[in-house]
Amino acid sequence: MAIFEAIRILIMFALAFVVALFITPFILRLLNKFSLLKKNIRDEQTAPVFYQFHKNKSNTPTMGGIIIWITVLGLALIFFIFQKLFDGFADYFSFVNRAETYLPLAALLFSAIVGFIDDLWGVIGKGPKGGGLTMKQKLILYTAVAAIGAWWFYFRLGWDVLHVPFIGNINIGLWYVPFFIFVLVASAFSTNETDGLDGLAGGTLFFAFGALVVVSFILQRYDLAVMNAVILGALLAFLWFNIYPAKFFMGDTGSMSLGITLGITAMLTNTAIFLPFFGIILIIESMSVIIQLISKKIRKKKVFLSTPIHHHFEALGWPESQITMRFWIISAVSTIIGLVLFFLSRFI
Repeated sequence: MAIFEAIRILIMFALAFVVALFITPFILRLLNKFSLLKKNIRDEQTAPVFYQFHKNKSNTPTMGGIIIWITVLGLALIFFIFQKLFDGFADYFSFVNRAETYLPLAALLFSAIVGFIDDLWGVIGKGPKGGGLTMKQKLILYTAVAAIGAWWFYFRLGWDVLHVPFIGNINIGLWYVPFFIFVLVASAFSTNETDGLDGLAGGTLFFAFGALVVVSFILQRYDLAVMNAVILGALLAFLWFNIYPAKFFMGDTGSMSLGITLGITAMLTNTAIFLPFFGIILIIESMSVIIQLISKKIRKKKVFLSTPIHHHFEALGWPESQITMRFWIISAVSTIIGLVLFFLSRFI
């Protein structure tokens, strides 16, 4: 019954919050113990606006996103093992499901490891330019992840249908593959661009995954809904320490893995068209960077004082916490609009 699934979702959300909150002090102590694991602040010559407002954060640990994916994957593994050993409660709480959560959990793990290596290289000065993986290398790696997912969906599952609100399902054939890759790569890099202020990426992702919990539940993808609820609980615990002034930053190990998982979940629920509503700040942040680059290339002039756009507002004199809270408000309103459109398109 749906009521029992709703209870399971709420319990797992609360459990993930408690587990993540419990393990955070240990991870924070570990990050602080190794002074190498500190955020690498860009210098004044290459990013003057960024340096002006963030130079005091050079001693803040990064890789805090470890808390989120360790909690999610840890709970998934524990209840999966319990499910094999015991009946009853373990089977009820397990959310590892071949059809619903295998792919997003695998993508979360792989992209988290890649992001961790990138973060680690960045803080110890490794990589082609001594700052971790280059943008080109990241693009290749995450496109590869997206391509594997696209292959699985199209060739193994036979998915080639895109749901367009108020119109219905449209068969797009082989175009499903590049569309899938675009959604995943865009969601990953947009999330990475948003991870620039205390609590900003975590808060915007909280609303996005919250919407996907609702969507998954309505579509009766209950294990997927539970997985999203676990991510939500871990995100909330992460935000407890990440809001201004942040104890640590999310890092690529968090932003890239959560961005990829967000995109895959949207494709699994066939709600990719609603993703711009659920993650509107991610879109705005990414578009500001694209517009800035195009303008500098063609017009030789900047549109914004600094990008991503949250740095533009910093340069205008907005306090960091004010920018974050206002972006959260925009995220909340846009997410509600997206859910309203989802319900209208489904039931009208």
